[in-house]
Amino acid sequence: MSVPPRNFTVGHGEWRAASASVAMPPTKARPVALPDTSASLFLAVPRVCTYLGTTRLTCASGFFFERTSRLFLVTSRHVLFDERGKHFPDRLELELHLDAIDLTLATRFSVPLYHSAGATWCQGRDSGGEVDVAVLELDRGKMPAGSIIRAFTPAHLVKDDREVCVGASLLVVGFPLGFHDALHHLPVLRHAVMASPYGIRFQGQGLFLTDARTHRGTSGAPVVMRDPDQAIGAAMLPWKLLGVHSSRMDMGDRDHELDESLGLNCAWYADILLALTR
Repeated sequence: MSVPPRNFTVGHGEWRAASASVAMPPTKARPVALPDTSASLFLAVPRVCTYLGTTRLTCASGFFFERTSRLFLVTSRHVLFDERGKHFPDRLELELHLDAIDLTLATRFSVPLYHSAGATWCQGRDSGGEVDVAVLELDRGKMPAGSIIRAFTPAHLVKDDREVCVGASLLVVGFPLGFHDALHHLPVLRHAVMASPYGIRFQGQGLFLTDARTHRGTSGAPVVMRDPDQAIGAAMLPWKLLGVHSSRMDMGDRDHELDESLGLNCAWYADILLALTR
């Protein structure tokens, strides 16, 4: 799920939500590059904010996907359009880095969701019904000059389901509750475990389950696994792209006083991107 924008401030040694906008401290970090190519994963996941006109509605996650010379933003469809939640933004703002060394240098890039011919985005659908994944093609010519983009490609998709074993260690990269390194404009990582057999469509839908602690705002985040065939430093993104995080899964009849939530999440198989970016 996407989440309304929130601000964070430090209090008594822990992070807590502020009730009003808080200006970020003027501290200037010493410019330093990300430590290795595996950390370039952070630059592939921009913060996604939805707007209706000038009103900011929610903050969510997304990631870049490149096919041939075309660049796309991938996120959850409900981030862009959610009839049940009465969420109807008309544009997005993405936070883009402008320097690969000084990560404090960033800008916002506004992307319309509609034009005269209709929606600028498309969503997935398969034999199981609608897929909660959407892609939006980005016009490189309109992006801010010097934008630092790291993008997944079809080469990052899993080619053999046997590469991913049950219980495999995964990462979910995003902006839980909008939380992030606001000085360096970077997402955070949550550790996850493969909780259903990869390659099998859970309940007949094009998704698999992860066991992870997630929050609203993580919708659209990539679910990745270290690529054992790519050495750190040898590839720009030495990761396998497994899926797109969508939402938490819970039991509808759970007793909220007696039973804890399942702690499971839905992630749609990333191979839907091949159909959506043709």
